[in-house]
Amino acid sequence: MNVEELVRDSFQEQAAEQAPAGPGFADRVLTARRRRRTRTLASVAAATAAVVAIAVAVPLLDSGKDVVRPAGLLDGSGTSAHPDQSPPRDLIAAGNVALAAYYTSQLVVQTEDRGVDSRTYWLLDQRTGRYEKDDRWSFVAVAPGMKTAAVLERELPAHRIGLLDLTTGKVERWIPVVQGAGGLAFSRDAQKLLVTTYGDNPDVREKVTNTDGDVVWTAPFGRSSRTGFLVLDLAGGGGMWSEVPPGHDINGREDFAFSRDGGLVFSRIVGERDGMQQYFELGGAAVTAPANERYLRWDVDARLSPDGTLAAGGLAKEVPDKSYSAIRDPRTGKEITKVRGATLLAWVDDRRLIAWERTAGSEEYRPRLVLVTIGSDRVVPLSGVREQNADLSRQEWVPVFVER
Repeated sequence: MNVEELVRDSFQEQAAEQAPAGPGFADRVLTARRRRRTRTLASVAAATAAVVAIAVAVPLLDSGKDVVRPAGLLDGSGTSAHPDQSPPRDLIAAGNVALAAYYTSQLVVQTEDRGVDSRTYWLLDQRTGRYEKDDRWSFVAVAPGMKTAAVLERELPAHRIGLLDLTTGKVERWIPVVQGAGGLAFSRDAQKLLVTTYGDNPDVREKVTNTDGDVVWTAPFGRSSRTGFLVLDLAGGGGMWSEVPPGHDINGREDFAFSRDGGLVFSRIVGERDGMQQYFELGGAAVTAPANERYLRWDVDARLSPDGTLAAGGLAKEVPDKSYSAIRDPRTGKEITKVRGATLLAWVDDRRLIAWERTAGSEEYRPRLVLVTIGSDRVVPLSGVREQNADLSRQEWVPVFVER
């Protein structure tokens, strides 16, 4: 270990052992920052910011680079398909995108009228190229590059975040979160981690009687314990928490995500147009959507193409055994063309996407992962068929795609 590494590790250990900041610490830091900034972040009554002192192990982001991994996993050029597997057991990938993980969910009853929708994750084993069950975590976000994952322990909201080395399966660093973490998301460059904070478990389910007289477990609508978001700087250390109270029409879980360039965050809102989102500065102030994201939908995971010129849209057309989704101009919202697929999940390159598509010859909606291409009606099956119930409320497994 050289001198630079010794000094770096010493600072990290000291920071990890620091006691919580004393009264007035946030105000002093913010005052110092204002003197250095060329502009001041706008503030709103519903959004206030606080600085949190946190130590983050930067070397973890580069870990695993010397580990031997399955052919095609690192170069991002090959397609790995397993149309006979659902859920998948072996690597699914195409172009620059891979299925880094998937999860299932199950109701865990806690009291007579309260339960929790609990997730179980299967993570890609970097050495074997197979998905292995890891039931330690309630929530997992995989960083682009697929070397690191941010994880939350079983009880939500969690008061620490683990940075998991995906090549060893070990947590390399724990980050304390006073506000309580319930959701996680990485920026596209993997340098920032966005934490959605909650006062209660965002996956709570309540037992109610529906209009047909049936007793069902459902997420409470119109109520949320979401308190705001925390942006962690994984390159420089430290972070800023912003209080953002939930709106009236909101589900229990409404996580924040980063904008394309990582300069803003957004979450879903209910409004006049389907798929609407509200954007915020990293300091918590509400702002309008960026010009190239104004017509994106929160419920379409693919969002912008790699070159930023095309936007993945929602379901646009259905015919027997086929579904088509819209491809739009991200700045005008105008439909440019349609592409096969009922739900667009991830861009593989500027012409191809991974999507859920219905299985031919089935009256029910029984989707499978497929590779689709703009300008072609051909689909390439990537996974087997995923089963789900008639009202689509329960899914057998949910994929997590990441740039590799």
